[in-house]
Amino acid sequence: MDIKIEKPVQGGSIKAIASKSEAHRLLISAALSDGETYITCREYGEDIDATLRCLENITESISYTDGVFHIKPITLGERCGIKGKEKLLFECGESGSTLRFLLPVCGALGLSTTFVMKGRLPQRPLGALSEEMEKHGCSITFPLKSNKKDPLLSLDGSSLLLNGKLQSGSYTIPGNISSQFISGLLFALPLLESESTLEVTGNLESRPYVDMTMEVINKFGISIMEEQKQFFRMRGGQIYKSPGKIFAGGDWSNAAFWLCAGAISGKAISCTGLDLSSSQGDKEIINILKRFGVKITANSDGVTVYPSKLKSINIEVENIPDLVPVIAAIASLAEGKTIIGKAERLRTKESNRLASVTKALSAIGADIRESEDGLVIQGKEKLRGGMSESFGDHRIAMMLAIASSACSEAITIKNAEAVDKSYPLFFDDFKNLGGLYTEIN
Repeated sequence: MDIKIEKPVQGGSIKAIASKSEAHRLLISAALSDGETYITCREYGEDIDATLRCLENITESISYTDGVFHIKPITLGERCGIKGKEKLLFECGESGSTLRFLLPVCGALGLSTTFVMKGRLPQRPLGALSEEMEKHGCSITFPLKSNKKDPLLSLDGSSLLLNGKLQSGSYTIPGNISSQFISGLLFALPLLESESTLEVTGNLESRPYVDMTMEVINKFGISIMEEQKQFFRMRGGQIYKSPGKIFAGGDWSNAAFWLCAGAISGKAISCTGLDLSSSQGDKEIINILKRFGVKITANSDGVTVYPSKLKSINIEVENIPDLVPVIAAIASLAEGKTIIGKAERLRTKESNRLASVTKALSAIGADIRESEDGLVIQGKEKLRGGMSESFGDHRIAMMLAIASSACSEAITIKNAEAVDKSYPLFFDDFKNLGGLYTEIN
């Protein structure tokens, strides 16, 4: 589906959707817990759908009513019965979080599992995690894409097979590939029989996401000690204890698009339902916008951003990679040259985001080029508009929609349905803020 934006957002107030990152972690913790859990979660997209599909294999039931998930786990005494199934099928779609979190969890539970991946997910890094798991009792193999003799391997996508059971011990993982590797092991290692340690070597990029994992599992009674920087120790035999009721906070990653729109549109935009004390790293968007010269007010329920004259900045983004598309859009309109660095990992996201951001913004008139580790952007007073591909990437599609506020012509976004991955109602909210668009089939 292509979308032609007839009119950009006009200002107003919007409520932040629930954090996808928190929802993944809450759902997995609830599925592993000792009792029923109710999770309040306003809207969710395809990535959370993937995690739900997988967790249905290891829970008694999961339901969703009036914005609340009800998770009934399999009791600890009955959990061994899962192993009675010959094979479990985990359809991960394109969700890296689903795969990288649940692969170690299934290893800890000793479950033989087929993981099916679609889109770019089979090409995204996994080796460091799978190799460490294989050193500790698991077998991970990658069969052919299609196998007529086995219906589990005949789906549209690549597969991997997990067998064996993780053993307690000393784990080591690099910190510069994906923080999801570390989070997956933090979910799993407390379930093992004896004490384990996890050492993260090199620079731990996207550290806030690891902190979020620790914060969530702590709410479910799991204790992990960081004895020294990037060295974690955890007791074995721990039990996830349900808190009963819990909620996923507002999503700073997706709210960032509306906040940035406020800086370049004609009127202020407020985004409510955001927690200023959240562990989400992408709340850094407030400080980034201030560096760009944007006027912002914030209170206990949300943030308001006002149209402002923008100035260029230099920024390193190793801890906030998901903000790069919308930062690049803002930089395209900031006076001077903006340099975005330490962004190499964006080449292994849902698209090669350094390339796709460059191509998408260039298509609508921005002066942007890709560097060895990021982007170099020379700001302009106005962008041209026109047609651009989303590259099947939700954050590229949203970036283009926000950039329409500073274009002299209409923008057409090809394959705009990519937003469904994290924010299915994005264009509904775009309309709620005064924007107009036409769907082109």
